[in-house]
Amino acid sequence: MQPQQQLAMEASINAIEWSGNALRLLDQRSLPDDVDYLECMDAAAIAGAIRGQAVRGNSLIGIAAAYGVVLAAKAIGTSDNWEAALADAFAMLEASMPEVMQPSWALRMMHERTRRLADHVDVPGELLSAAISIHHSDIEANLTMGKLGAQLIRKHQKGKQNLMTHGNAGALTAAGYGTALGVVRTAHAAGLVDAIYVNETRPGLEGARLTEWELAQLGIAARVGVDSAAGHLMKSVPMTWVVVGAERIAANGDVISTIGTYALAILAMHHGLRFMVVAPSSAIDMGLEIDDDVAPDEQPGNDERSKVSALSPGPLTFDVTPADLVDVIVTEKGLIERPDAARIADLMSHRRLH
Repeated sequence: MQPQQQLAMEASINAIEWSGNALRLLDQRSLPDDVDYLECMDAAAIAGAIRGQAVRGNSLIGIAAAYGVVLAAKAIGTSDNWEAALADAFAMLEASMPEVMQPSWALRMMHERTRRLADHVDVPGELLSAAISIHHSDIEANLTMGKLGAQLIRKHQKGKQNLMTHGNAGALTAAGYGTALGVVRTAHAAGLVDAIYVNETRPGLEGARLTEWELAQLGIAARVGVDSAAGHLMKSVPMTWVVVGAERIAANGDVISTIGTYALAILAMHHGLRFMVVAPSSAIDMGLEIDDDVAPDEQPGNDERSKVSALSPGPLTFDVTPADLVDVIVTEKGLIERPDAARIADLMSHRRLH
């Protein structure tokens, strides 16, 4: 693991910070006009920040929830049965998350650590170590994905080129570096980016608003346009890659991401652009079967694999991009080119050393 100081420097945009007794979260609802932070003193405050969309993105929400468990444990102090004592906090934090992110990878890790530490004298301290490890590992994963993605961009074309992104998959959705924008900023630093085209996304336009703000903090010029103009831009502007993030990835390689990603993938294929999805391996759910016919409020049955609809009641926020429209999935474990069930399984196999 890299030294903490170096990780903090690499992060550059600090969306989350542990102060020792509280969690400090950048309130994304205030951006770009104001930079405000929330001081969360307990698990309920973190759950409220997640539910209120002050915090967004699979990774950042998971990290915040992990610290929520720590605050709950600190409030309890001592217990003869830590699993029982923290059950309500785990349930509250899980319930605060968007349906598409449940179950939470980070809460699973924290629960497993709790179970193993049942007889430990300092469970709150050990859980804090686990949350910090999750936090720092996410930055390391983002740095690795940025490097791998940029190398792939260079492999296909060595000079400066135009890229397109959709939604927000940067430091504001991770621990400070970003997934899709991590690739963009690494490629930019390597002299591979001429311009980055950012699509506005409905219903809230957060993708363009937050992505433009984040790129401005990094000194990277962004050209913002409505998502319905993406096809025209691809036709009229020489582009090489569409680079997007993901909330979850199914075992067959299908991708749940910001609404409009599916249409963008179709446009990219038609116009000869390569389509890159950047997400940590924690976003890959080997038990997930995507089924658009399952109603949003329908409870999964007793099947071994859960069925999830990416479309929630009310305004649509996510869609599903089939794996056959994706050229490559970039994870910290490596690249999955032309993803399918076999290649996903190989990457996630415990036999792999990296």
